[in-house]
Amino acid sequence: MNRGLRRSFAGWALAALAVLCAGVGLMPPARAQSAVPGVPLERRVKAAFLYKFLGYTDFPASAFADATAPLTIGVIGADDLAVELARVVAGRTVNNRMIEVRELRESDAAARVHLLFVGGSDPQRVARIVHQALGAMLVVTECDNGLQLGSVINFRIVDERVRFDVALDAAERNGIKLSSRLLTVANRVQKGAQ
Repeated sequence: MNRGLRRSFAGWALAALAVLCAGVGLMPPARAQSAVPGVPLERRVKAAFLYKFLGYTDFPASAFADATAPLTIGVIGADDLAVELARVVAGRTVNNRMIEVRELRESDAAARVHLLFVGGSDPQRVARIVHQALGAMLVVTECDNGLQLGSVINFRIVDERVRFDVALDAAERNGIKLSSRLLTVANRVQKGAQ
């Protein structure tokens, strides 16, 4: 598929995901920026994406203590996003599992969570945290070169919109599988170590 057509398809797919999120009340419309005091629109959009990522990620059975264990999202360096994410996931489930959001400190990077979001743009700090993360985990960052630092998904702002890149080698290394449906809406998919 040529690059222009792929970008058009990716743009359409992201727009479809945004409509889907908005349709189920996950992603607020841009005009509602003041609807959630103190939480910028970018953070609200990222929180909605984090929730949706869980539904497109297969974790091994060993990632859970038992069949009733919740999916746990850890957030480091983004307290406002953690608060918004807790609001988004309240009362919701993914694959019949409740979702728990935990605000973590950098020293908690090795905590057992299923999705770890590392906020901030300091590449040294992000790399340090990502390398401490252990187990079957979806690691999501928001800094330049996040994939090269070891994250599975890295948020980027492209044309004033929140987009994300995916590293398949990092997903494999972390023992998780990402749905092809998620990959079709990614801005860029990196298939090997770079």
